[in-house]
Amino acid sequence: MKKVVIIGGGESGVGAAILAQKLGFEVLVSDFGAMLEPFKKELTDNNIPFEEKGHSFEKMASYDIAVKSPGVPDHAPVLQILKQNDIKIISEIEFGFLYYSGKILAVTGSNGKTTTSGLLYHVLKIAGKSVALGGNYGRSFARIIAEDAPDMMVLEISSFQLDDIDTFKPFVSILLNITPDHLDRYDYKMANYVNSKFRITLNQSQSDYFIYNGDDVEVSNKMMSFTGKPTQIVISKDKYMNGIVSKETGRNFEISIKGNHNLFNAACVVEACRLLNLSESQISSGLSSFVNLPHRLEPCGLINGVEFINDSKATNVDSVYYALDAMTKPVIWIAGGTDKGNDYTVLFPLIKDRVKILICLGLDNEKLKDSFKPHITAIYETTKVSEAVETGLKLGVPGDVVLLSPACASFDLFKNYLDRGDQFKKCVEMLMV
Repeated sequence: MKKVVIIGGGESGVGAAILAQKLGFEVLVSDFGAMLEPFKKELTDNNIPFEEKGHSFEKMASYDIAVKSPGVPDHAPVLQILKQNDIKIISEIEFGFLYYSGKILAVTGSNGKTTTSGLLYHVLKIAGKSVALGGNYGRSFARIIAEDAPDMMVLEISSFQLDDIDTFKPFVSILLNITPDHLDRYDYKMANYVNSKFRITLNQSQSDYFIYNGDDVEVSNKMMSFTGKPTQIVISKDKYMNGIVSKETGRNFEISIKGNHNLFNAACVVEACRLLNLSESQISSGLSSFVNLPHRLEPCGLINGVEFINDSKATNVDSVYYALDAMTKPVIWIAGGTDKGNDYTVLFPLIKDRVKILICLGLDNEKLKDSFKPHITAIYETTKVSEAVETGLKLGVPGDVVLLSPACASFDLFKNYLDRGDQFKKCVEMLMV
């Protein structure tokens, strides 16, 4: 019997453990920290042994293979010890792939992975395909396979998950963009991060497809030396900026989500669906009926002609750029939180054309205020989301948009970006009563 040790007891690790048990393997889940109660209960209910708050290194030495959760860094002592014992280490994505025979559509990139994955899944599901959505989005790949493997899998894939693949091979890979992110995991070298993203094409053959952003600088530079085998499909602005044309009607598809960045995301989805032989009408139906996840340019109310939009998921500058670029009305912008070393200069041209007022929502707003004083004449600050919403309504006129798009992490005032967005929506709702 093969023995599998799972490093990390979150969704990825528990999903891998359930699959390993279903395959008849001897399983141990081991987490350096404390595990969440729902995951511990699930393992207990399935009679899967686990340990937390430390690793039993001597016990692990007898295992055949280790499945690493994406949150475990390569320098973790447990991984070094496993390597010293010649135990093969793979990602949960790789582990799932070894026991899956359907078609995989894999989406990666620094921004837009969740929206694009969700849209692709929705179009396929509406078209009646046997498909599931997982990976870095919701349920883990391994869990889905263990529960009920569909004919197709849409996987949102992070660079961390790609770092430990070996044979993982998607039928369609989509690379949306590459901007600086998680560089602490890549020796603060952008080239290492770029290489990690491109691993999505590592095992693809000529019968597979690679859809990528032809306008992204990092992607374009890497493509100059690309030696991969998949059939390439380049998505550049000329394919989507004036709308995405249906081959059946000759008219632009109706797309439910806002912004030029989402037109690009939709263009990637359309190409992927055509590769899967969906009809243009099936694609059209999915594009027009898709509802994005909360906290991503989410409309949440109209009061006295002033529109409120919740984009709390925008925790970096690039995401805010996409949000502001999508705005067609004057903006009262709510931003702030825990700064992550942001460089705001890329926003200045958009600020000039779109933003009339900045409301800083955070404990320390000095960097935000200093950055935008030369560009925005009216700047306010608060530590209360209710006050930010009320100020936006008070200062707004019919036709304005109050946009929560923070550019920062949420941990100074909120539990997470979900809490921040939920509080914003609740405050708007209370003013609508």
